[in-house]
Amino acid sequence: MSHTRTSLLAAMALVAGATGTALAVGQAGAATSAVPCTVDYKVQSQWDTGFTAAVTITNNAAAKSGWTVKWSYAGNQKVTNGWNGKISQNGADVTVANEGYNGNLASGGSVSFGFNGTYSGTNSVPATFTLDGVTCNVDGGGPTDPGPTDPGPTDPGTPSGKANNPYTGAKVYVNPEWSAKAAAEPGGSKIANQPTAVWLDRIAAINGVKGGMGLRAHLDEALKQKGSGELVVQVVIYDLPGRDCAALASNGELGPNDIDKYKSQYIDPIVSILSESKYAGLRIATVIEPDSLPNLVTNAGGTPTTTDACVTMKGNGNYEKGVSYALDKLGAIPNVYNYIDAAHHGWLGWDSNLGPAVQQFHKVATTNGASVQDVAGFIVNTANYSPTKEPHYKVTDTVGGQTIRQSKWVDWNQYVDEQSFAQAMRDKLVAAGFDSGLGMLIDTSRNGWGGSARPSGPGPQTTVDGYVDGSRIDRRIHAGNWCNQSGAGIGERPTAAPAAGIDAYVWVKPPGESDGNSAPIPNDEGKGFDRMCDPTYGGNPRNGNNPTGSLPNSPLAGQWFSAQFQQLVRNAYPPLS
Repeated sequence: MSHTRTSLLAAMALVAGATGTALAVGQAGAATSAVPCTVDYKVQSQWDTGFTAAVTITNNAAAKSGWTVKWSYAGNQKVTNGWNGKISQNGADVTVANEGYNGNLASGGSVSFGFNGTYSGTNSVPATFTLDGVTCNVDGGGPTDPGPTDPGPTDPGTPSGKANNPYTGAKVYVNPEWSAKAAAEPGGSKIANQPTAVWLDRIAAINGVKGGMGLRAHLDEALKQKGSGELVVQVVIYDLPGRDCAALASNGELGPNDIDKYKSQYIDPIVSILSESKYAGLRIATVIEPDSLPNLVTNAGGTPTTTDACVTMKGNGNYEKGVSYALDKLGAIPNVYNYIDAAHHGWLGWDSNLGPAVQQFHKVATTNGASVQDVAGFIVNTANYSPTKEPHYKVTDTVGGQTIRQSKWVDWNQYVDEQSFAQAMRDKLVAAGFDSGLGMLIDTSRNGWGGSARPSGPGPQTTVDGYVDGSRIDRRIHAGNWCNQSGAGIGERPTAAPAAGIDAYVWVKPPGESDGNSAPIPNDEGKGFDRMCDPTYGGNPRNGNNPTGSLPNSPLAGQWFSAQFQQLVRNAYPPLS
């Protein structure tokens, strides 16, 4: 839930017994012209020895091109790390100055930053705050009301009263439209009862396309499936302006500058439906804009994989604005859990990509109205084929004293599978300021890699390439190949809490739905022809100029691809029974 609220609203939330500890400082109605500035200080989560806090400053005086906030602790609180501000501490005195990107503070404008800290004893709220030397929260800049005192420890994993892991103890929604298609295929009845996500990949999908189910129809069906227990509905939010800037198969309907249309005609109607009281008993897990933010990290300038479209989207900021808006509006709904897409290990697994990605994610989750409390977690491997775990080799293996990271397949990556990547990313995200209860999802819908080509043990100890190629269950030609991969199989079945830090294995990409068309197909969905879906294409820098490994005769992205579905069933691992 967004925590960019005024002091009055925060105080009201505290009185109402919100689970997250909202400690507001200031008088009711303090944001008036007589009050030069207000500071809203909130302890978002707290445990025995530490806490996470968010601070929002509102400037009611003349506009500023830079700012400094100061306060002093009465106890032994120590700031350990922060974000969106340059934070220093000398004894009990804390000073926070603006970063280069958030120095401008208009008259009536607000800016937010946050931090993690340690304490023992009582974690009381600072009594006085100043903005550029002027005391905030009181008329004329005089003494301030210290506000409510510390109410005691709270569960750091359940901000805003939400479940720490929405998948625990819950069923997950089975999409009847996908289920019927699966059941109609040979062998499909073995998985037709598995839960898959609902993709809202264009504005029309909200109300249903070509007589199909819209969002409200899916939610009504979910209520029937829920019964008296808990149920999770998985919804993919996927219609950004200039969508999928590094590919063509899943380009969207909105132009690069259609950010206002994205907000008013796409996100706002979704928020309106999800906010309806009759759906309040559902747990709604949203997957936020696959591929968007990772593209800004790796494909928007200065690399061999740069594309003009991604440079445009980084320049206009509309990916960031759109994702922040979605997080803010959806996160304000008590039963919605936002999971931001975080690509996969074969994309962001190098430290040179992972570090900037974490920074990008944190920036988007703390600007344009969004808060880290709007983020339940992240998802990796969405609609991709990277194995959850490589059972026969690990990244620390050596052959003849040579690290297997030097192999052509691993190519100096720090990870060889999704679970190790997800867990490491989670640690980095929490260290960067995300909630300590953050959970990860892994899309296992098509990463099983069973069948006769699956290795039964480690490869030969001859060369690093021979060892890795003989060991890996991922049988793609290159880890950068993503479209309708030949030889792929159904992966782990959807499972709640399968490993530390992992909220669930999920099937976000419904098995049998195409990644893209293998030849040009005229259409009214804004979807182009990407040569990475063409089995005759020789590749590009993103896949090391290797063949694509894609299946022939594939339809448009999202349309049913019977041949692929049957392959996935044949090559499922664990095998289907």
